[in-house]
Amino acid sequence: MVSLRNLLSFLISFGIAVVTSLNAHGQAPYPSRPLRIVAPSAPGSAADMLARTIAPQLAERLGQPVVVDTRPGAATIVGTEIVAKAPPDGHTLLIALPALVINPSIYKTLPYDAQKDFAAITQGLSQANLIVSHPSLPARSVKELIALAKARPGELVYGSSGLGAASHLTIELFMLMTGTRMLHVPYKGPAPALIDLMAGRLTLAAASTIATLPHVRSGRLRAVGVTTAQRLPSLPDIPTIAEGGVPGFESVAWFGPVAPAGTPRDVITRLHREIVAIITATDVKERFAKEGGVVVANSPDDFDRFMRAEMLKWAKVVKAAGIKPE
Repeated sequence: MVSLRNLLSFLISFGIAVVTSLNAHGQAPYPSRPLRIVAPSAPGSAADMLARTIAPQLAERLGQPVVVDTRPGAATIVGTEIVAKAPPDGHTLLIALPALVINPSIYKTLPYDAQKDFAAITQGLSQANLIVSHPSLPARSVKELIALAKARPGELVYGSSGLGAASHLTIELFMLMTGTRMLHVPYKGPAPALIDLMAGRLTLAAASTIATLPHVRSGRLRAVGVTTAQRLPSLPDIPTIAEGGVPGFESVAWFGPVAPAGTPRDVITRLHREIVAIITATDVKERFAKEGGVVVANSPDDFDRFMRAEMLKWAKVVKAAGIKPE
């Protein structure tokens, strides 16, 4: 028979083993199962590409599979809601992009609170947009595009990756600052919009350099101008919109992982450390630089402050342009 002393000793040892196997939040050590990174825009978008850049190396670093779940639709609301309602344990992440902070100014109700339902990890990437046109468009510069749009108000048609997306608001900002008017056609991501543009069904579009550069270099699209304040080192021959005739114009796309609000701080810290190590590797930085992207890799607090500032900036554009759900 087992003596009372031995039984007590076993129970105490078992209890210590259980306690030490849990972290400070009473959870199993992180991660305890496969991770999912949700990219809320179409395949081939910058968000999707960032997720696929992070996933394989994050899997190696964490010792768990990491799956990329591409969920476009409803101006990124579909994919964003999935993460907002996921357990706050660090196993489901979202690649946030400008639509996260723009949508609250456009939609009266959303199935999540953009300011309260997410915990920032790091801004992975900052990227210029290019305003691109079909090669047949007679306007070959920013000034010529403005003149053409004023001569044909409402006739030029531009595509975007969705209502309220950075690509949409980039053109809205352009129209506000130039006094022009064009017709908007939203798509479920940049790829379908660019396909229609290359087919001649659209006049122009604004999209990230990752999405547009291959088509500009192949001659299937023409770059009208870059949306950053300065020219890109990787595209020195393409003028900025500002120097092309719209002083002060600037619109930058950005992408970065966030987790559901309430995710333990030590999990956020671990994810931040591992993801920053991945995206700041020389080969990754050089690859994004060739496509017009700049790796940011800031702190969770800095990324949070940045997103709040972006929300205020674009709310003013949405109000001035009178953008409403279609």
